[in-house]
Amino acid sequence: MKETVALRTCTSLLCDETCVEMFDHHSVLSAAPAKAPPAPPPPPPPGEGKKEDTPAAAEEEEVEPFQIEILGHPLKLPQLPKLPPMPDWLRAILDYRFPSSIDPFTDLIYVIWLFCVVAAWNWNVWLIPVRWAFPYQTSENIHLWLLADYTCDFIYILDMVIFQPRLQFVRGGDIVTDSLTEPEGSTFVIFELCSAQMDVISLFPMEIFYVFTGVNSLLRFPRLLKYMVFFEFNDRMEAVMKKAYIYRVIRTSTYLLYSLHINACLFYWGSDYEGLGSTKWVYDGKGNAYIRCYYFAVKTLITIGGLPDPTTVFEICFQLINYFVGVFAFSIMIGQMRDVVGAATAGENYYRACMDSTVKYMNSYNIPREVQNRIKTWYDYTWKSQGMLDEQELLVQLPAKMRLDIAVDVNYSIVSKVALFQGCDRQMVFDLLTRLKSVVYLPGDFVCKKGEIGREMYIIKQGEVQVVGGPDLQTVFVTIRAGSVFGEISLLAGGGGNRRTANVKAHGFANLFILDKKDLAEILVHYPESQKLLRKKAK
Repeated sequence: MKETVALRTCTSLLCDETCVEMFDHHSVLSAAPAKAPPAPPPPPPPGEGKKEDTPAAAEEEEVEPFQIEILGHPLKLPQLPKLPPMPDWLRAILDYRFPSSIDPFTDLIYVIWLFCVVAAWNWNVWLIPVRWAFPYQTSENIHLWLLADYTCDFIYILDMVIFQPRLQFVRGGDIVTDSLTEPEGSTFVIFELCSAQMDVISLFPMEIFYVFTGVNSLLRFPRLLKYMVFFEFNDRMEAVMKKAYIYRVIRTSTYLLYSLHINACLFYWGSDYEGLGSTKWVYDGKGNAYIRCYYFAVKTLITIGGLPDPTTVFEICFQLINYFVGVFAFSIMIGQMRDVVGAATAGENYYRACMDSTVKYMNSYNIPREVQNRIKTWYDYTWKSQGMLDEQELLVQLPAKMRLDIAVDVNYSIVSKVALFQGCDRQMVFDLLTRLKSVVYLPGDFVCKKGEIGREMYIIKQGEVQVVGGPDLQTVFVTIRAGSVFGEISLLAGGGGNRRTANVKAHGFANLFILDKKDLAEILVHYPESQKLLRKKAK
């Protein structure tokens, strides 16, 4: 009876499939008491919830191992370790893209590439004579010589195909950045330059004659025609280096060493022609051949003397040519070295000449020794701090636009902080920068005195000044530091005859900007709003 009632109840409540399942397990259902739905669990504490979520998040981040199937059998590969983050310098290298146009005057990458090309050119310049004269090229090492030769040729080709067509150049005042867009075509633009024509000639394959003569280094002499890249590299290096005279000294010394190098090669060739050790004059074949021949070249070209007398006609002619060339070449090198050193010390020589002229003038008029010492101190400090005596002598050679650019870069950070000019027209401040004059005051020098007619305004660039008073002018009322302004009342007040109201002297070495009243008036004519603002601040 119970089974029939249970079956009917299930039929009324559930579908047929569910009822069959419940009928099979009727004993379990009848025994189990009815239960209410379970209450939701209480929320976990804030700390415990976070702790439980953390492992789950870590499990989600874990990547399943890579699985492949081989011949129907699954194979799990171990997971690769996580790579460390890429360094910034390596990322910068990988993200670098070769430029479509190169500025040969400012691009540092091009200067580095020029160094590689000049290194390849120097390989040919220095090693071709050595391989021709000395027996250093043998059948055992010929493959190494050829590898170095063709590496240099590859650098030549890269320079001609990749770098040279991308160089910017000026045509009719316009900067051409893409030769491929020129109406004449890229070929005309490249061959328009003499250097490009020489680049093509320098790669002429004279090596085809190796079939008839063997590997003769003299057949590579066209590679020396790429000499213009050497002078271009010199210009770029002098523009990049802060002390270019150091590079000029090294370059001039290299000229002398190369002339001795060529003479050493010729001497060995002459000795081999006459026969090694055949006379006392020729190289006897003992010791290091290059070092001994180079020693002979030094004594010959610099005319030191002490060499064996030549005996044959060939030796006499060779030695005469050596003496003539040595005197001529050595005198040129000495003259170039003198010019390089003179150019490097031109500024200091000018400073010495100015000081000597001033001292001579002071001595002729019996200026007191104390005043002379202060003037000498001013010369010394101004030269060491600025590297020149008058900045205007340098800037006057530049056009107005470049003078403004330099003045903005050097002085704008100081003038822009002056409270007097804050709120004024920015262009007016730029115009002021070109009218400022830099003056150095020695410790104890009076910048202005009470009662003087005020014609200038002062901006402290470096150092400190003090407002002093008292009967002996030793009482310090206030100390004014860098970035401050004084003297603006006399400069901005209307009318004339405005007198100073305080004594101001330099506490130490003080570098001040001076703005003349006439210059300020000429500027404010074009900026009436700034003029009103400045007069308001001066009251």
